[in-house]
Amino acid sequence: MSTFDAAPTALIVHAHPEPHSFSTAQMATAAQALRDAGFRVDVLDLYSEAWAPVLGCEEFAPVEGPFKPQAEQRRAVRDGTLDAAVKAHLDRLLAADLLVLSFPMWWFSLPAILKGWVDRVFVMGGVFGGDYGLFGDAALAGKRAMLLFTTGGPSESFRPGGAFGSMDDFLFHIHRGMLEFVGYRVLDPVVTYGPARMTDEERAAALETVRDSVARAAADSQPTVR
Repeated sequence: MSTFDAAPTALIVHAHPEPHSFSTAQMATAAQALRDAGFRVDVLDLYSEAWAPVLGCEEFAPVEGPFKPQAEQRRAVRDGTLDAAVKAHLDRLLAADLLVLSFPMWWFSLPAILKGWVDRVFVMGGVFGGDYGLFGDAALAGKRAMLLFTTGGPSESFRPGGAFGSMDDFLFHIHRGMLEFVGYRVLDPVVTYGPARMTDEERAAALETVRDSVARAAADSQPTVR
């Protein structure tokens, strides 16, 4: 089978500690929508894997002088000494045509376990820097990424002039500073606002909306040849 005949791959990185949460149901709905669209779906459940989020010196070879995380990442990539768990996740990241970050929005950002996944897996020398540049010259250029998340507050709170302000303001550091930085083209986020305040019927309808939104995103996520 040629590269052009192979089904595209989606990597979903999920970060919610409760397997029966709406966030987890939303992730499962998105995964099925992607499968229905012809994607091979790889799910990384960070809590079930007990992912260690802290980027520390203990995962690198001993060095003299101050610990410089990105420099050590680059050296580990060059020398083939990346931490085994990080290397396994990096390989899955690089193999995916579409990255989906699935999470509940906590403190207007990513949960710590997911931010720690980015810290450890978006390694310098592996996805940017070293043989790669930034943005359009980074390792993941030509691929797509999207956010799939829930909020505690209602949608009107995240509008310009709302109680919290524009959702775009909260997402900029993720969209630009993490995803576009390593080359991704960022798709529109799929957001369910305030599912804890919904009835069972409203949550079921929200999952159908997620299914439809992810299906549309899948149509815009076919791999691009660099």
